[in-house]
Amino acid sequence: QVQLVESGGGLVQAGGSLRLSCAASGSIFSINAMGWYRQAPGKQRELVAAISSGASTNYADSVKGRATISRDNAKNTVYLQMNSLKPEDTAVYYCNARLKTEGWGLPSDYWGQGTQVTVSS
Repeated sequence: QVQLVESGGGLVQAGGSLRLSCAASGSIFSINAMGWYRQAPGKQRELVAAISSGASTNYADSVKGRATISRDNAKNTVYLQMNSLKPEDTAVYYCNARLKTEGWGLPSDYWGQGTQVTVSS
């Protein structure tokens, strides 16, 4: 059993900042990539940022320069720092981890329950 628990969402004014955290726990052998996705009402879920086990990062064009993803491998935790928030950043943010629960086979994707981020203008 694997759980991803997110925290740090909430209501923030435009131009403000917030930091999301996601901790993975349970039967984890290894974690490959971790990332953050978001889904706004009426829209598809989209990648915000991802980070590999080697700390390579990837960002959506819409957040480049405003977001920083990082991870603490010892804690199986990924963070997303977002600055200069805009109303269009309003969405439910989901944590993702691609991981293995055993020492063989292919990794699988696991998701958190989502945390609401609302940016007021």
